[in-house]
Amino acid sequence: MNLTKLFFVTLFLVFGALSGQAQTGNIQGTITDENGIYVPGANVYIEAISKGAITDFDGKFTLVGIPEGNYTLKVTYMGYSDVEQSVSVNSGKTTAVTILLSHTNMELDEVEVTAYGLSGQSRALNTQRNNMNITNVVSTDQIGKFPDANIGDAVKRIPGITMQVDQGEARNIIVRGLAPQLNSVTLNGSRIPSAEGDNRNVQMDLIPSDMIQSIQVNKAVTPDMDGDALGGSVNLVTRSSPQSFRLSATLGSGLSFINDKPIYNANFLFGDRSKNGKFGYMLAASYNNVDFGSDNVEAEWINEAESPITGEDIEVSPFVEESDVRTYLVQRIRRSFSANFDYTFDANNSIYFKSMYNWRDDFENRYRLRFRKMEPVFADGTETVVGYEGEIRRQTKGGIDNSRNKNTRLEDQRMQNYSLGGDHLFGSLEVDWMASYAKASEERLNERYAEYELGDAIPIAADLSNPRYPSFRAANASDAALSNFELKEFTEENQYTDEEDTNAFINFKLPTDIFGVGDGFIKFGGRYRAKNKVRDNNFFEYEPTGSGFDNMTDVELSDQTKDFLAGSQYVAGEYVSREFLGSLDFANGTLFEETDVLEEYLAGNYDVKEKVFGAYLMFDQKLTDKLSLIAGVRLENTKVESNGNNVEYDEEGDFVGVSPIEDEHTYTNVMPGLHFRYAPSNNTILRLAWTNTIARPNYVDLVPYRNVINEDEEIEMGNPALDPTTSMNFDVMAEHYFESVGIISGGLFYKDIKDFIYPSLSRDAETNYNLKQPKNGDSASIFGAEIAFQRQLDFLPGFAKNFSLYMNYTWLTSSTDGITNEDEVREDVDLPGTAPNMFNGSLGYADNKFSARLSFNFSDAYLDELGGNNFEDRYYDKQIFLDLNANYAINKNLRIYASLNNITNQPLRYYQGSKERTMQMEFYEKRLTVGLKYDLFKK
Repeated sequence: MNLTKLFFVTLFLVFGALSGQAQTGNIQGTITDENGIYVPGANVYIEAISKGAITDFDGKFTLVGIPEGNYTLKVTYMGYSDVEQSVSVNSGKTTAVTILLSHTNMELDEVEVTAYGLSGQSRALNTQRNNMNITNVVSTDQIGKFPDANIGDAVKRIPGITMQVDQGEARNIIVRGLAPQLNSVTLNGSRIPSAEGDNRNVQMDLIPSDMIQSIQVNKAVTPDMDGDALGGSVNLVTRSSPQSFRLSATLGSGLSFINDKPIYNANFLFGDRSKNGKFGYMLAASYNNVDFGSDNVEAEWINEAESPITGEDIEVSPFVEESDVRTYLVQRIRRSFSANFDYTFDANNSIYFKSMYNWRDDFENRYRLRFRKMEPVFADGTETVVGYEGEIRRQTKGGIDNSRNKNTRLEDQRMQNYSLGGDHLFGSLEVDWMASYAKASEERLNERYAEYELGDAIPIAADLSNPRYPSFRAANASDAALSNFELKEFTEENQYTDEEDTNAFINFKLPTDIFGVGDGFIKFGGRYRAKNKVRDNNFFEYEPTGSGFDNMTDVELSDQTKDFLAGSQYVAGEYVSREFLGSLDFANGTLFEETDVLEEYLAGNYDVKEKVFGAYLMFDQKLTDKLSLIAGVRLENTKVESNGNNVEYDEEGDFVGVSPIEDEHTYTNVMPGLHFRYAPSNNTILRLAWTNTIARPNYVDLVPYRNVINEDEEIEMGNPALDPTTSMNFDVMAEHYFESVGIISGGLFYKDIKDFIYPSLSRDAETNYNLKQPKNGDSASIFGAEIAFQRQLDFLPGFAKNFSLYMNYTWLTSSTDGITNEDEVREDVDLPGTAPNMFNGSLGYADNKFSARLSFNFSDAYLDELGGNNFEDRYYDKQIFLDLNANYAINKNLRIYASLNNITNQPLRYYQGSKERTMQMEFYEKRLTVGLKYDLFKK
């Protein structure tokens, strides 16, 4: 059946449903627990007519096209007692019902004392069990059982997910081995824009975990979801208006072990509903202030050098060409606000407004000791390396001296999202719609650098005996005396990136019973999304007009030497103090001469507009009592308009000029999909899915910029002709749910990927320069397996029944074809981002008063970025995190909590080519937090 026939069939069904509404009625209901908290994923069923529905995240369900009469609604929910409720249906009308669930006796005592101790797990697993597609769901109550301050750290507990870390917090999400930009992250179904200038990555550490009601990871998307989710789609659901009064507050403090500075955190949420039940609201706010830092070492390895005999490059033992010792001092203040409202006009019509505003200030000072242009020294007349020589620089990063920047580099990141939507019933036709506006921005104003250098090469004592910890120092201490460091430059730059996202969708849903065996529906709709991403940076150099800055002994210094976490061999030393740097009056033309360095930023500035028109048609139908099917197709048309700059330099490396470049690119993707769900028993489910998804290129890759650097014989270019990456996905999953609230599951997945994007290195035909440009590869594939186990060990005797286990393991393998670098086709290359092994585990204990959980998170090493060859490839090293948290219930409403994070002092580490060659390692130390949490419910 082609799309035209499907369209007319759809119209026939619409008119049929509307014309037939007088003979039937509808049931609109809400299900809550004894605390008035919504119950998602509940199965509501009318046995007499074999018709049912599943409650959504707000505990709502709709049954349409019910013949007039009296019925019994049966509600089943894992972890709760079954409930039956009588309801009368009148022709042409919608009957509203409210149903209350109560816990089974087995769980009642624990729940009363620990405040819905197992209900979060019940909510998540019931939702996951009753979904048609392959998903993982985590509720807010489950998040609270782990010591996770932000959503990124919470998401990394889910099977098949690993996170990339920034300053000790999980930031970028990798789903089933697919890089962050290949996955979608939405807030209440609306795409979250990215504040990153170079990619589409969503900063998961920007959103506090206590602002989110639930996390749903769709690993096999259905046709009514956006198609740009190559690895998966992560939907964050904010807290909805409660059915009754709800108040919750948290107040805590702690310590960052790296600098013994305090941590402060607080949050509250407050919600209620009007007496007539029509108007509801939920207000929430969160505040987190962490003063910390990191100790960092970086190295760039090389295995070639110029022969002193022939003058040609020869292969030598790998050595470090450039290395940094970096000391970071960071204060991160995270604020988040949310206001959600809804209004029910009648049983057929309701609207809602949801909003969230996240604001993070990142205050940073960085002190960098750099050994650069290091080269081997050869024994006279031979090619035997006997030592090294190189240059040394000392750099301070800071900002201006005012009440906002406080002599630091201030990175101001904000993300805001506003959504207005509604749900309506017109006879048997269900309609839902939403319009939203979102914006993410990153601003770094008056970012200053002061750098002093030893301009001439000096002998360098290099310790490469352990390449995991390469270290360097001046062979003769007198060579590196502070008086020998001369001013290289004072600079100041301003960076601004923002992305705006406006989108709207509408969905129509009609009941069908094509095979005469019960529930089914046809769903269709459309979405419009407009994105605009802008990066606007500048860069200035300031040369003193007088003396007083000639060498480091002329200026105010700050000694950053301390016990470096990477080892005592790394000695930071002294730098220009941040206070001195912040006090310099660069605006005074009598003191400094300003130069606008266009070549530093023009190539990176851009303006990209992207418009996406999407439409879909989907059938959800029972084939038998045990077998259900989703079949459908999604069509998305994308139009991209990009503006960049062509920047050129002369052979001396001096800036020549710039000219604007514009480009336009349009493409259309058709994405069919099939999902089968087979339930041989109520607690055992088999799933099979065939889906097609895409990932659009990063904005910066699409920009038609051209940066010609004659001095280095190098050209950097964007590629507006890039095609989106596409993937055909196959998934099979088996799940068994325990009545005592738990799951054991296992599955396989395969992704056949086309046109993946990689950084290509080649020769420019016109200039014969080295050309760096993103290109589409031919194909790639990912094959993987997932297993998960989650259960309360209530079958054990005595106190042991209070223990619980949470474990999941994911295995991946990948391959690529069509990667060409330096005119050579590379073989046996993994797809970047695919960690071969991932494991999450936790052991929990909970009795009537006390609960504790020890959590373990492991992610294997994986290829992160392709270099020109195997030696230059960059890998993200394995990570092992161990966290501990505990709660004690003072009474039903008040708890004391404590958490200890990063017990293993896990560093962020990259290595180059071989796991022994450190490219970057950054240590953060442990964090301790303690506090009080108060919850109050009134029915």
